[in-house]
Amino acid sequence: MQTDPAQYIRDTIRTVPDWPKPGVQFRDITPVLQDPRSFRVLIDLFVYRYMRQRLDLVAGIDARGFIVGAVLAYELNLGFVPVRKQGKLPYRTVAEPYALEYGNAAVEMHTDSVRPGQRVLLIDDLIATGGTMMAATRLLQRLGANVAEAAAIIDLPDLGGSKAVRDSGLPVYTVCAFDTGAEEAGGSAG
Repeated sequence: MQTDPAQYIRDTIRTVPDWPKPGVQFRDITPVLQDPRSFRVLIDLFVYRYMRQRLDLVAGIDARGFIVGAVLAYELNLGFVPVRKQGKLPYRTVAEPYALEYGNAAVEMHTDSVRPGQRVLLIDDLIATGGTMMAATRLLQRLGANVAEAAAIIDLPDLGGSKAVRDSGLPVYTVCAFDTGAEEAGGSAG
């Protein structure tokens, strides 16, 4: 039986109710990653989308964006650069702050991660409020990169993140979306 690849991925994502707190429906991508078939389907969806995009690098957001981003970079014969949570990189860094629901955070990159003019695909596991994705985009732009597109496995459109990223002028691609019934979160905060 043939299945739509994006629907297959959506159906493989596990929903964990009331985690990490009551009312949250956590979208868990680990079943996709641990099954060889679904992991391949996921990576192939991204490869087919980006194989002719003339990209120079893939930038993955800490931490689940590293998993998909590194494999995608390998498949596309591109370099990979991490966008880390602040304080995790050993060399000279530049940071970009963003707001969280209860406070602030920052992402950072090594100052030599990208060269001016490079076309970069930014990828993470999930877009919720868009804060992390927007901060990572600003960081890449400050380093001179041209962010070609923001990509994620999951979009939580009711939280407004993908719309905020699109409204900033950056195209967004996600494999699947989950509407929120109650408060919702996924693999990362932004």
